[in-house]
Amino acid sequence: MPTLADVGKAAGVSRGTVSNVFNRPELVRPELRQRVEAAARALGFGGPDPKGRLLRDGKFNAIGFMPPGAYAIADVLRSPYLRELVLGVSLACDEAGTTLSLVNGTDNTRIANIREALVDGFILGHSADIGLITSAQRRRLPFVILESDAGPDINSIKIDGRRGAVAAVRHLTGLGHRHFAILSIRRTSGPPIVHMPGQAKRPLLAGFSLDDERLDGFKQGLAEANLSIDDVPIIETTPGDPSAGAVVFDNVPEATAILTMSDWQAITILDEAVCRGIEVPGHVSVIGFDGTAESARTTPPLTTVAQDVIGKGRLAARMVLDNQPPRQVVLPVELVVRASTAAPRAKIR
Repeated sequence: MPTLADVGKAAGVSRGTVSNVFNRPELVRPELRQRVEAAARALGFGGPDPKGRLLRDGKFNAIGFMPPGAYAIADVLRSPYLRELVLGVSLACDEAGTTLSLVNGTDNTRIANIREALVDGFILGHSADIGLITSAQRRRLPFVILESDAGPDINSIKIDGRRGAVAAVRHLTGLGHRHFAILSIRRTSGPPIVHMPGQAKRPLLAGFSLDDERLDGFKQGLAEANLSIDDVPIIETTPGDPSAGAVVFDNVPEATAILTMSDWQAITILDEAVCRGIEVPGHVSVIGFDGTAESARTTPPLTTVAQDVIGKGRLAARMVLDNQPPRQVVLPVELVVRASTAAPRAKIR
């Protein structure tokens, strides 16, 4: 296979001149450029290998995003939350002229994927696996972790999940609700995990620190209404799992209000309610978490704890691209009341 040096020898110019013809042609006189191009065609040389340039420069002009938990790349496109998060990252990349690479993190290869990805920095959807952090640190690349506090030496962005959860419960208890069910997020693959009242301690089996914070917020809000979270069924489900609604209605038919940890979970509840002829909010109130655009288009429009998901994605990308000293950012949340919540019926169905 011919090289830059071969073309230079055939055209009677230096290797650097040949490189400029292909990479920065505006620097080469037209007649000289034409002579080099003719020599390249004669030798069958189509241009420098871009992989060689990348290895030589040590720069890929790309940042990598690894989704959280059990999410695969396809789930990024399905999830209302992740679509908006990636949109925010993409907007920042477009502004910087940088490419975005989605890095699969669903299986035992995720650490290797971090080690081998051709990127200049990472946005990690979580820090549940310390190996991810270690692999990113060993590459000496900037990275930011979402929804986890990994310490003062690591960039992180998280929401005030506890405050949002408290606001959600206060809204529902203020409407008069006393019978609840909670949907927590299962971060691993598998069917819903049901924790019924009476089970000792009932820790989340497949959640992240953000999920525990929100559960603490639910606990605080319930305690303010003289209710105990120990009396509330907790169901861990993967967002978007179509069986989630059936599991809730089958196991907790007495609930008049359902608290979720993502809009996608809440949307599956609304879908199952339609299938069963259960009126929302007439028979049961449903509240989401994230404030995605899709939550405003459901029937009925979803009450939700909103965050600026697009802004979070944009900020994460900028932190990676700017590569400044580490900082830890906590973003605010806001309760957005729509038509999926109302006072309970006088009698529990």
